[in-house]
Amino acid sequence: MKLLIVRHGDPDYTIDSLTEKGWREAEFLSERLTKLEIRDFYVSPLGRAKDTASPTLKKMNRTATECDWLREFDVLIDRPDVTDKKIIPWDWLPQDWTRDERFYQYDHWFENERMLASDLKGHYDYVTGKLDELLAKHGYVRDGHCYKVVESNEDTLVFFCHFGLECVLLSHLLNISPMVLWHGVCAAPSSVTTLNTEERREGIAAFRMSAFGDISHLYVHDEVPAFAARFCETYGNTAERHD
Repeated sequence: MKLLIVRHGDPDYTIDSLTEKGWREAEFLSERLTKLEIRDFYVSPLGRAKDTASPTLKKMNRTATECDWLREFDVLIDRPDVTDKKIIPWDWLPQDWTRDERFYQYDHWFENERMLASDLKGHYDYVTGKLDELLAKHGYVRDGHCYKVVESNEDTLVFFCHFGLECVLLSHLLNISPMVLWHGVCAAPSSVTTLNTEERREGIAAFRMSAFGDISHLYVHDEVPAFAARFCETYGNTAERHD
């Protein structure tokens, strides 16, 4: 089975939709996805994800199942350097989060005191539990860190969602701390991440990522990838996002 995790196009957060550029990205993405044989589509309830999915669904005359658990993973925490408000857990300064070795460990990242205060593990378990429920319906049942194959298949499932949420899904499927993914990778708007099952012994499958954040559909149209979710490459570059 193949999973395609799609981040929404360049966002206009003020209206929970897409910028003009984001709509172009969604169109180019649709040219790519409509060439595939896709079993099912799943989409976040947020506007920017649904708008990204709309050109593909319209061209294929399909609908997507809306899943509340695919919304952005926007649980708020007390970040060490921010004292006047709570902030998302996947936006810490490197000099702060890297000090806690637990953040690098799949089984211990949630033990950090700030994570415990906001029950991050509870929210994480809710999302990953819903993912496993869905995968079980498609024939793959979670068993430890692998999946028991109840009904093997080569179906393709597409998820239209968000960067923070995507990292939670990848964390669970690949058994990696989400903190490492939240801060160590960046999926550009409209990018496609691909995971395939590998059943090297009958009845036991694991998911393996063959592509992360692929934006080849933008390059073929000479469309420059959006900067959303990234931070300045150099501190002196005032044209790029600092915080």
